[in-house]
Amino acid sequence: MIRLTFLGTAASRPTVVRNVSGLAVQREGDLMLFDCGEGTQRQMMRYGTGFNVGSIFVTHLHADHFLGITGLLRTMALQGRVEPLSIYGPPGSAPLLETTVTLGVDRIPFAFEINEVGPGESVQRDGYAIEACSASHRVSAVGWAIVEEPRLGRFDVDRARALGVPEGPLFGCLHRGEPIEVEGRTITPGEVVGIARPGRLVVYTGDTRPCESVIERARNAQVLVHEATFCADERERARETFHSTAAEAADVARQAQPDLLLLTHLSARYSDMAAPLLDEAQAIFPATRVAHDGFVFEVPFADEPVEAAVGDGSGSVRP
Repeated sequence: MIRLTFLGTAASRPTVVRNVSGLAVQREGDLMLFDCGEGTQRQMMRYGTGFNVGSIFVTHLHADHFLGITGLLRTMALQGRVEPLSIYGPPGSAPLLETTVTLGVDRIPFAFEINEVGPGESVQRDGYAIEACSASHRVSAVGWAIVEEPRLGRFDVDRARALGVPEGPLFGCLHRGEPIEVEGRTITPGEVVGIARPGRLVVYTGDTRPCESVIERARNAQVLVHEATFCADERERARETFHSTAAEAADVARQAQPDLLLLTHLSARYSDMAAPLLDEAQAIFPATRVAHDGFVFEVPFADEPVEAAVGDGSGSVRP
């Protein structure tokens, strides 16, 4: 299971209905944050993600993307946290992140480490990795990709039974790629296990102009989370500030062909009225939604329908 919970979808400053950037990602037992703008700790309480965060991945050092780390860590400390925390940022980010963590007079009572990760480098985890890719912004910036390892092929239970394999541990051996013996015959995994299936790929850009590195990293992803700060009538403003319009984000998706494009980082002028952004993007890439604070999305595998995962209620996407 990979669950995305959007904690903040506004650009630059919070509005009445949108907080600044923050995305909680839960993969099995791992909880991660991608960016942590001011007020993220309250959003985590509001939307029920919990505070058992193991890592924070920062895209760049503009305040609306990392200023919430100080308050979040203080909250963790007051709750008696003892587990270590890892913070990852783009090249050159370590000194300011160190200051952010240690800001104030209270000592953080748990261990933490700060690491710089450049484009093409990755943080390895059990069964997946978080990889940095280049982003195009005014400061040192990266996007982050969650890259799962391939899954085991499908196990053909009927075929295994026909070959005389008794149900139980021997099924598991075959599925793990181990040959077995049944009544003097060797049965190989290839006889009952299909080809390996791809894992999931989720890409989060942070702030960026459209760029080839994001297109390449997001190619055939299940989900691309791309900033869409402006509509096309503000394309010059987007270019000057190194942001993207909804149309430009959709064109990135058109080239990368993810299953779903989720737009975030909306200028305050669209905070209560995201329909123009949605219409603009869907005209280029129909499989687009505009995220709102509290939107929850469970990422399906490549062979599962995306629309079924969008759902209703708290998981719906408000246009």
